[in-house]
Amino acid sequence: MKKKILAAVAVSVLWGWGQAQAEVSLFDYKQGSSDSEEAYVIGAFDLSKGRNDSQSSYNLDLNAFYDRLFSTPARDFSYGGEIIGNVNRGSAKDAERSSTYQASIDGNIDSYFVPGSSGAFWYGGGRVEARDKLENLDNFDTDNVETTATIGAGMGRVTDVTPMAYTIRVMDELYKRRIINAKPAVGVYQEIAQIVAKEYIYKRRYGANDYVMYWVSDIEKALRNSGSLANGLGAQGAIKVRDVLMRENTFKRRIGWKVRAGLGYAFTAFDGDPNPKLEVQGEYHMPLNNRTQFSNVATFSTKINDGDDSYSATNDMSLSYELADNIDWLNSWDIDYRHNGKADTNGTIHTLASTFSYEINNVLNFETTASLVNEDGSSDDGTDRRLTMGLKYRLR
Repeated sequence: MKKKILAAVAVSVLWGWGQAQAEVSLFDYKQGSSDSEEAYVIGAFDLSKGRNDSQSSYNLDLNAFYDRLFSTPARDFSYGGEIIGNVNRGSAKDAERSSTYQASIDGNIDSYFVPGSSGAFWYGGGRVEARDKLENLDNFDTDNVETTATIGAGMGRVTDVTPMAYTIRVMDELYKRRIINAKPAVGVYQEIAQIVAKEYIYKRRYGANDYVMYWVSDIEKALRNSGSLANGLGAQGAIKVRDVLMRENTFKRRIGWKVRAGLGYAFTAFDGDPNPKLEVQGEYHMPLNNRTQFSNVATFSTKINDGDDSYSATNDMSLSYELADNIDWLNSWDIDYRHNGKADTNGTIHTLASTFSYEINNVLNFETTASLVNEDGSSDDGTDRRLTMGLKYRLR
């Protein structure tokens, strides 16, 4: 009887080990319910004075943003906000300080007609944005506020697979330290990724001070039930799992595509001409491997019944690469094209940026960004080049 039991255990372990030989990827993640949250404050400053400059020039950028996404098989609901501030002064003689701000809040819901599918959905969203000079805050003018609402339909689904990225990192760390003798099967990765994705449930149930020990304990149970652990994580394993999940940040990983088209209305507009609008958007996200993420979002928008054929089109493309657990390389190319039908003019802005982000600790990153901004079709055509260094502080 003992020989039969030992043989069955051996077959089970070898089968699980064989299953794991093919590298687990982000594509193995099956969507469940998740709640993700991000909040950062970013600051960058540069100061210079050339040999022929009349005075020192400086530029200070401050950016704070918050994003939250609730995702279930039936619907995705997101909301967030952003504040961007800039203070600068040129090097020309008698150049004065210039200061501007832009603040926005927005929300969006995608509700699927067939829960769990990648088919059709209806969506609704709203956005409020304000922008002006900082010195005008005391005399706030509602003409500098734009308020829009949009409703429409679309197809496709984008899945946040970041929980699987963290799970792969956890398994690599445990295997490297020989806390587990072999990497488990894909099904075990999926089970643990679902636990990782439910952090918000643990926090709500056990409280912010105690939830981590229950969270890590359930990951340990999943590993033990799979046969990957003989004697539990132990102190070293539990601390490492906690460190990966709580102290090692990573950029978002997403898989999938969505297209949508809808009608919106600007109740207030920056140009003082509220009108209904047509909006079409497509997005595509693809991890090239477990460390590399490609994303592209394209949007077309035009007013309806405004007496001209003005429209705008934007395309935001990004490629992010995880050089190490604490170093990310983030690249983006943004295109903003606008056609003014009344004046029959076109304007295009290309923005290329490349950022190296070094994680000093779990809440603070040091970032170096090189950027090129080319503007065509305005009174200020040309290319600006910038190299900035700054800090990124994680609030959530």
